[in-house]
Amino acid sequence: MDQSHQDGWEIIVRTPRREVCRELHVVLEAVGFHHEMIHRDGQWHLIVPQDNADAAIAEIEAYQRDNAGEANTEDRRVPIFGGAFVGVVAYIGILVSIAVVSWSPESGALWMSAGDMDAGDVMRGQWWRTFTALTLHADLAHLLSNFVFGSVFGFMVGRILGGGVAWLTIVVSGALGNFFNALIREPEHSSIGASTAVFAALGMMVAHALRPRSAMPPKPMRRWSPLVGGVLMLAFTGLGGERTDVGAHVAGFIAGTMLGYLACRMPDRVLANARVQAVSGVVAATLVVVAWTIAIAK
Repeated sequence: MDQSHQDGWEIIVRTPRREVCRELHVVLEAVGFHHEMIHRDGQWHLIVPQDNADAAIAEIEAYQRDNAGEANTEDRRVPIFGGAFVGVVAYIGILVSIAVVSWSPESGALWMSAGDMDAGDVMRGQWWRTFTALTLHADLAHLLSNFVFGSVFGFMVGRILGGGVAWLTIVVSGALGNFFNALIREPEHSSIGASTAVFAALGMMVAHALRPRSAMPPKPMRRWSPLVGGVLMLAFTGLGGERTDVGAHVAGFIAGTMLGYLACRMPDRVLANARVQAVSGVVAATLVVVAWTIAIAK
């Protein structure tokens, strides 16, 4: 605080900015301090009677400490990046497109046999199946389930990482999850569905919750809620269902947590870069297109 004596009054604030002086004037007004706001020699001043100077200064300093604390809290919050909705639209568009051709009476069987995650074929080098299997679904109920959960989790991860980076990480994590699943299953095992990628997105949320990019530590409930959600979702989808590939779900979750941990360490300036997001989104879609091109050509 700037103190200066003047005819029984004391200058406690001196600033060239009128809005700053006006703000502190309102603070003193709110607590009932007698004071005046004057402009002199290119500076704005707040003056108070000398007897009240120390108390008025203490009030202003308390206000400034509180204000600085709130600003610091805002700075430490996790920023929200764009493109989340666009990413979900692209996700749904790809799944619908593949569903149309893979359910076709004329070509459906070809697409299913060319693109499923056949563990034996994957281990023999057909890596593209780890991507193509993510886009195949057995029926409408299977597809709608992954629509709902994939859209919700994908949107949430997109807000954390940006749509392009989020979906690139989800797609690669889903494929990696399928590869992990192929490693531990018998050669005859096969699976299809985006649920591996859906659980990868959930794993990415857990990675961020456990070590958020924000400097502000999250509350325990917020920190552990994605992990609890993952357990509940496993239970919801049925651990013992005939068509439920629990290994793929768990593998996707693990892959998503691993890659999500790395993605969440990316600097905010990178994630805020529109070109980075656009290129990442294009790469994600290209991986799926290239995988299907190879699958059909084979």
